Amino acid sequence: MTTPDPVLEFSRTLPWGAIGPEGRRQAWTATAAECAALARRFDIPAIHDFAVELQLEHERGGTIRCRGRLLAHVVQSCVVTLEPVEQAVEEAVDLRILPPGRLPADDPEGPDEIETERGSIELGEPLAEQLSLALDPYPRAPGAVLPEADLEEDEEAPEAEAPARPNPFAVLKGGRKDP
Repeated sequence: MTTPDPVLEFSRTLPWGAIGPEGRRQAWTATAAECAALARRFDIPAIHDFAVELQLEHERGGTIRCRGRLLAHVVQSCVVTLEPVEQAVEEAVDLRILPPGRLPADDPEGPDEIETERGSIELGEPLAEQLSLALDPYPRAPGAVLPEADLEEDEEAPEAEAPARPNPFAVLKGGRKDP
């Protein structure tokens, strides 16, 4: 039994042959429906804009290098007050697209590598993943601070000494007695 392909919120596919010998410039903008679907997926209140500008070029070994930038305007919830926090995201994109059948290398210093199938390149999902990684993990509304009372109580509370426990080996201290 085969499982159906997952529905991607932001799918952008190029045929492998669309990147000519001179390379290719590519720009994409997410629709309002795609932004809303990505916001639901990332569990944030809203994504108002999401766009990418890319330059794709052939490299040695049959790979394609994809560089550019990702731009987005998102709304997240403040971790202190839960108020909406707007954030402009601008993130560099650096991907290596592998030809069909080639597996990614284990190079933590290199660009993320994207596997391809059937001669097509799906760039939307890796770009959506990059957006999710670029989001502030702890967004705060301007002026939002943790309540001072809780911090002061913890700082001023004297450390309670642990009660002394009897040593279970104390009975052995006297040594062994013969019958």
